[in-house]
Amino acid sequence: MNSKNQELKDSRTSQITIIPAIDLIDAKCVRLSQGDYNQKTVYNENPLEVAKMFEDAGITRLHLVDLDGAKAQHIVNYKVLEQLAGKTDLVIDFGGGLKTNDDLRIAFESGAQMVTGGSIAVKDRETFLSWIETYGPEKIILGADAKDKKIAVSGWQEVSELSILDFIESYTSKGIQKVISTDIARDGMLTGPSIELYQEIMQKFEGLELIASGGIASMKDIHELNEMGVPGVITGKAIYEGKITLAQIEQFYI
Repeated sequence: MNSKNQELKDSRTSQITIIPAIDLIDAKCVRLSQGDYNQKTVYNENPLEVAKMFEDAGITRLHLVDLDGAKAQHIVNYKVLEQLAGKTDLVIDFGGGLKTNDDLRIAFESGAQMVTGGSIAVKDRETFLSWIETYGPEKIILGADAKDKKIAVSGWQEVSELSILDFIESYTSKGIQKVISTDIARDGMLTGPSIELYQEIMQKFEGLELIASGGIASMKDIHELNEMGVPGVITGKAIYEGKITLAQIEQFYI
C-alpha cells in the first residue's frame, strides 16, 4: 500500500460504533416514521433472524426498542429480548416502556446489558436517579429525544418545554455517561443526522458517550459523525431499505 493510500486508510480509522436498531411491535421487526404508530412498516416477522444477520456481519451492539412497551407504559416484548440475548452474543441495550423497578429487573433478567430511559427520566426523576445508583452509570443510558431541541416523551407523543442541553446536564451532574440523542423530526426520514445538535452536545459535554440516532441515510452520514468524534450511531431504516448494506458496515471496520 503506498503512503497516500495508507494515509487515507488511517484517516478513516473507525472509532464510531455502528449500532443497528430493531424496533418491536407485536414481536415483529418494524420501523416508524417520526415516531408515528400510524406510519409503520413491518420489515421482518423474525427479529432473531435479523439479529443473527447483524452478528454475522461483525456487528457487536444492538439497540432494541419495545414500541409496544412505550405505548403501554410497561415492558411488553421481554420474551424477544430473552431470545436475542440467549441466541446471539450481541451487547443489547433495551428501551421502551421502562417505568418501574420491576420493568428494569425484567429487562436485565431477560438479557439486556444496558437499558435506556427517556420518559421516565423526565417524569420520574427520583426513580431514574435510583436506577443509576443501583445499577451504575455503565448500565443506564439516558434517552434524550428531542424535537426543535425540546425533549419529547411517551413514545414521542408529547413534546415538553425542557431544553435538551439542560436535560442532559441535569443527569451528567448525577453520573450519567451514556446518552442516546434522537432528533425525532429526522427519525425514519433518511434525511441525514442532526449534525449541528450533536456538535452542540459534544462541545458542552466533553467525554460524554454520545450515541447519535435519527435520519441516517448512508455510510456518508456515518463517516461524517465518525470524523466529528461521535462515539456511537444508531441506524435502522437505512439498513432495512438497503441504503446501507451489511457489507458496507463490514468494510467500514476493516
